[in-house]
Amino acid sequence: MSLERPQPTPVLPITSMDDPRVIQILSTEHWSLLGARSLAYNEAFVRAGMFLTFLSTSFVALALLAQAMSFDRDFLSVAALVLAFDLIVGVTTFLRMNGANLDDLRANHGMARIRHAYTQITPIVTPYFTTPTHDDIDAVTTVYGPISDRMAGQFVYGLSTSNGMIALIVSMVGGVLTTVLAMLIGLDGGVSIWIGVAGGVIVLAALSAFTFRTITREQARIPAMFPTPAADPVEGEPSVHA
Repeated sequence: MSLERPQPTPVLPITSMDDPRVIQILSTEHWSLLGARSLAYNEAFVRAGMFLTFLSTSFVALALLAQAMSFDRDFLSVAALVLAFDLIVGVTTFLRMNGANLDDLRANHGMARIRHAYTQITPIVTPYFTTPTHDDIDAVTTVYGPISDRMAGQFVYGLSTSNGMIALIVSMVGGVLTTVLAMLIGLDGGVSIWIGVAGGVIVLAALSAFTFRTITREQARIPAMFPTPAADPVEGEPSVHA
């Protein structure tokens, strides 16, 4: 006697936002994005702490060597080697933190879209959201606080972030390394310092340009599916046409 296996019940696709499964799926994705954002922040902070610890240790080692070697040419050679390692570790830390920022931006895009779905399912909750419910870049970036529309303001804001702080420290290491290398080739101390300042500025400019390029490319890669509606013109004001 053969037993027939029961046929699996076919799962009907969701065709309406009124289906209760919609809110379950959206909530699951929302919590997944929150978890991914938390992991990205934790890794960024751990990497920054490792870099600062490594940098502090190397400076202590150089201070001890300076007492024994009396800042001679051999000490400058050792200092250049140590600072080169510091610069490499700093750049890799900056790159990973920049990647974490991109992960965070993608997560904020996703959560803005999910909140928009919440407002479609239950429009009555819309006034209670303090975080963006539209996924255009101007709306998404409001979660980071007020950001100036001017390039100089955005640059200053970038320096105030954790990634900006690491960029400043890496630039300082690059400047000191450039100064040591200039002294090794026999340049005067005053000239070497100015060369070091120029080297630090170049490193900071390179890191800033890389950050701007990667963020701009990431923004262009994620299209706005639910952009903020254009404000209605005020009655009595002339409309401007392009």
